Amino acid sequence: MSKRDYYEVLGVDRNADESSIKNAYRKLAMKYHPDKNPGNKEAEEKFKEAAEAYEILGDPNKKSKYDQFGHAGVDGQFGAGGFSWSDFTHSADFSDIFGGFESIFGSFFGGGGRSSRVRSEQVNRGEDLRIELSLTLKEIYSGTTKTVKISTKDTCSKCKGSGSKDGKITTCTQCNGQGQIRQVRQSFFGNMQTIVTCPSCNGEGKTIEKKCDQCYGEGRVNKSKDVKVKIPAGVMEGQYIRMRGEGNKGRRNGSPGDILVMIREKEDDVFVRDGNNLISEFPISFATAALGGEIIVDTLGDEKLKVKIPKGTQTGKVFKLRGKGLPEVNNEHFKGDIIVRIVVVTPTSLSVEENKLFEKLKTFDDKRDLNPKKSFWRRMKEYF
Repeated sequence: MSKRDYYEVLGVDRNADESSIKNAYRKLAMKYHPDKNPGNKEAEEKFKEAAEAYEILGDPNKKSKYDQFGHAGVDGQFGAGGFSWSDFTHSADFSDIFGGFESIFGSFFGGGGRSSRVRSEQVNRGEDLRIELSLTLKEIYSGTTKTVKISTKDTCSKCKGSGSKDGKITTCTQCNGQGQIRQVRQSFFGNMQTIVTCPSCNGEGKTIEKKCDQCYGEGRVNKSKDVKVKIPAGVMEGQYIRMRGEGNKGRRNGSPGDILVMIREKEDDVFVRDGNNLISEFPISFATAALGGEIIVDTLGDEKLKVKIPKGTQTGKVFKLRGKGLPEVNNEHFKGDIIVRIVVVTPTSLSVEENKLFEKLKTFDDKRDLNPKKSFWRRMKEYF
C-alpha cells in the first residue's frame, strides 16, 4: 500500500505556510491522541501518520525535498523500517500535547519499562555532527563515494559506556527512575500540575556514585574515525544527506546522533549549473559564424557531441542537447539538457595577412545596412 501524500494527511494545500501546517498537525494530534482514544489502533496509526507528515513538512529542508521529489526525496530520512517515534524531532514544540511521555511512547514502544529506557536514550542522545563535502559537477553527474575522517565521541572502552568506575548504577531516589517529577503550584485557577525534568539525575533516572576515571562519567571518549559517504547523482548545493547513528555516541550508552553531510558545489571551468541543466558558452570565429561549420561539445559523461553550426550564426544563438545534463536525484532516467550559447569572437591581434583580408571584407560591410533597428534592441533587451 502506497503512502498518502503528506499534504493530504494534514489536510492543507501545497502553498500552506509554516503556521498553517503546524496548526493542522496540532489539531490532528489532539484528535487522535492515544489518551483520548484508548485501545483504538486506527487512531494510533493516524496519530503516527500525522506525526510523520509533520516531521517532513514542518522542516523547511525536508519539505523542499518532498515538494521536488515526493516520497522518494525523503526516504532516507527514516530507518529501514520507516518512520518511528525516535525520528520525531518536534515534541518540544508541542509540550501541551506530549506532556505525558509515558502514556504516548509507552503505547507505541510496548510498555512503561521500555518507554523509560527510550526516554533515557533520548535524554542522553548524542549530538549530531555536520560536515561539508565539496563536489565537482562531474562527481555530481555520476554520483560518488567519499571517505571523510571526523572527530567524534565514541563509547568508553574502560567502563563500556556506563560511566561508572565500579559498574554500580543506582536508581534516582527523587524521581524513582522516571526521569521526571510532578510539581504542584497554586494559581488563580487553583492547583496546577506540571511535569518537569528531574534535577537530581537530569532526566536519566539513574545516578552514579563513582565515575569512570577515563571518561569522567560521560561513558564516551574522543576518537577519530573514517566515514564513507555515498553521494547519489544529481545532488544540489545546500542539500544534505543524513547518516543515521553515525554521529556522537550518547552519554552513558545513550542513543547515537547523526551526521549531516552538507553538499557544496565546486565551480566548473566549462559549465554553469541551472537546476538539472548545464549551460556553456562556446566561442567560434567570424569565419565559422559566416560560413558555417561544426563544433565538438564535451559532456560530463566523457561523451563528445558534434553540433552543426549553420551559415550566418550570430552571437547568442542557443543549441540544446536534450538529456545530456545532470540526472535528477533518485531518478537517473531523467536528465536535464546541455545548453550551448554561441559567442562570435572578435580577434584582438591580427597578422599582416589577416589584416589585409579584413580590409577587403570591410569594403563589403559598407554595402550592408548595419544600423540599429527596433528588432535589434528587442533582442538586446531579451538577452540582458
